[in-house]
Amino acid sequence: MNRIIRVVMAMAIVTSGESFVAAAEPALPLEKVVLFTSGVGYFQHAGEVTGDATVEMTFKADEVNDLLKSMVVEDEGGAASTVNYASRDPITKTLDTFDIKLADNPSIGDLLGRLRGEKIDIDAATPVTGTIVGVESRVVPVGADKTVSRQFVTILAADGLRTLPLESITRLRLLNPRLQEELEKALAVLALGHDNEKKSVMLAFTGKGPRKVRVGYVQESPLWKTSYRLMLGDDAGGAGNGAGPEVKAALQGWAIVENTTDNDWKDVRMSLVSGRPISFAMDLYPPLFLPRPVVRPELYASLLPQVYGQDMAEAKAAFAGAASGMAERAREMAKSQMPQDRKAGAAKPLAPGRRGEAQGGLDGDAALPMQGQEAEMLRASTSLKSLAEGVSLGELFRYEIATPVTLARQRSAMLLIVADRVTAERVALYDERVLAKHPLSGVRLKNTTPLNLMQGPVTVYDAEGYCGDARIEDMAPGGERLLSYAVDLDVEIVPRAEPRPEEIVSVRLVKGTLLVARRLARSRKLEVKNSGAKPVKLLIEHPIEPGWKLVANQKADETTRDRYRFAVAAEPGKPLTLEIAEEMPVEQSSAIANLDDNAILLYSRARGTSPAVQESLAELIRRKQEIERIVREKADREQEINAIGQEQARIRENMGRLERTSDLYTRYVQKFSQQETHMETLREEITQRQAQEHQARQGLDAYLLQLDVK
Repeated sequence: MNRIIRVVMAMAIVTSGESFVAAAEPALPLEKVVLFTSGVGYFQHAGEVTGDATVEMTFKADEVNDLLKSMVVEDEGGAASTVNYASRDPITKTLDTFDIKLADNPSIGDLLGRLRGEKIDIDAATPVTGTIVGVESRVVPVGADKTVSRQFVTILAADGLRTLPLESITRLRLLNPRLQEELEKALAVLALGHDNEKKSVMLAFTGKGPRKVRVGYVQESPLWKTSYRLMLGDDAGGAGNGAGPEVKAALQGWAIVENTTDNDWKDVRMSLVSGRPISFAMDLYPPLFLPRPVVRPELYASLLPQVYGQDMAEAKAAFAGAASGMAERAREMAKSQMPQDRKAGAAKPLAPGRRGEAQGGLDGDAALPMQGQEAEMLRASTSLKSLAEGVSLGELFRYEIATPVTLARQRSAMLLIVADRVTAERVALYDERVLAKHPLSGVRLKNTTPLNLMQGPVTVYDAEGYCGDARIEDMAPGGERLLSYAVDLDVEIVPRAEPRPEEIVSVRLVKGTLLVARRLARSRKLEVKNSGAKPVKLLIEHPIEPGWKLVANQKADETTRDRYRFAVAAEPGKPLTLEIAEEMPVEQSSAIANLDDNAILLYSRARGTSPAVQESLAELIRRKQEIERIVREKADREQEINAIGQEQARIRENMGRLERTSDLYTRYVQKFSQQETHMETLREEITQRQAQEHQARQGLDAYLLQLDVK
């Protein structure tokens, strides 16, 4: 195994069969690369310069922003004076600086229209040289019944005006050298806008003699990744006392890196860092222009010429009406020429911190909506979201690659970063929520290497070849992780839920409130059968749910953040049963006055109820029963009064049909008198019962409020 590891450590797998071809040596060769798992990389160039020197480096246009944000320049014996780079002004803004406007992609007719008054030389069927008068469109007949619109340019030549159709022109040349030069420059700017991929950065160093200089910067880079191979050997020992068989194991870890730059990496020192430094992009390359408010000067209406009439009586009478109308029209005209903000009064200044135009249709104190880059900056700032979220970042650690790395541009490589023996223990992992019938074959891996292992996939091999794939999380030296890579078909598990009754643990009486502590219970049995030929250490995982906990006489062998883990030894042909019992304490509160006698008796007879509480509940029942007796007696008398009233109504009806001198009428009168006397007695007893009920209820309330029994 050691021989294999030594051989593999000298390998670097490249994702292409082509041989590495070294490019021309740059002025500052790349000497160091540090890749992070946060999507950025640090690149450091170094070389020698002599005296005052300028070094040119080339970058992609979309890399310049990171370059401007992070570049560090070091001159050991001199000083770095300036860093020059080609500015990326918005092309439309650059084109607007020329006399000939090409930003909107004008047609030849539009272009000639913009050059009115300029001298031009035209080659056509009849060549002509002269001044451009204008361009016009005409509808001309085509065939018998069709027409088409064509453009014509009119030229003032030496012999007069000449009109030529544009399609007949084969060549034209501006005779104004300045305009011809402006046109060529504008077209050159358009051509540069088509190739923004490469940008040149010039580094100026000032000093004397030969010396070493360095340039470092951070750029966006693919995340480097890891993958592992775990090779399991023969068992080193048995599984006594529930321990799984230890195996001889070797671990290989490979780092996958990509050179997505346009430069070859030749013999560079490489570091791979697992961590999450905060990094962001900022648009520093293109010039930023902020819109500014436009302030217009106040305009005053010119005075109208005055007309003075003759001082004659008849002249005043004749022209009085005309003079009045003229004055009114003069006032209206003066108002129309004044700025809008002066029609309503004095001009108002803009509010501090607001942008607007004091012009027609706007109050000077009103703010115009933000436009252009200002609005974009505001939208960008409000769209930011906080990054402070609870994420496991792991520890920051670094892999230093001992051998310099050579990797051509746009190529990828696998670099061996781990090759060492590790400790492994064969286990089977069961989680009912993952697979209910069988456990998963796995190992307990201990990181006995001196390196941190970053998360990644693990391919597992044994003497028989490929076993399966697993996934590992970050592991510090000395850490342990469980890996599962296949289904163990030799072990079968049957889970079954066992009902368990709930139990009243305690009852307490506090000021009219009944506090009942209950214990909810549940149990799950797992029947395990090993049909294989070897004993298996089985780790059974059970979820940890809020509120539930294991019973006092049961303890998990391991506890993770969200699972209990129980270890059992499954011997071949010997079924076993594991019971996982849990309980949850809950507390319920009820107003005692709202409970009926049956509920009170239930709590009174519970095993968890103390004698003091039982005695208090018995007194409570006695008092409630006394109130019920009084209420019942009062209801009986009220019912009797109602019955007498119904009978008296019948007697009155019968008496109305009888003679007052008859014997039956006399008996009715006597009976009516006796009933009235009895009803008075009943009403007195009802009043007494009402008083007794009120007194009893007050006594019950006072009794409940003073209770504090447990």
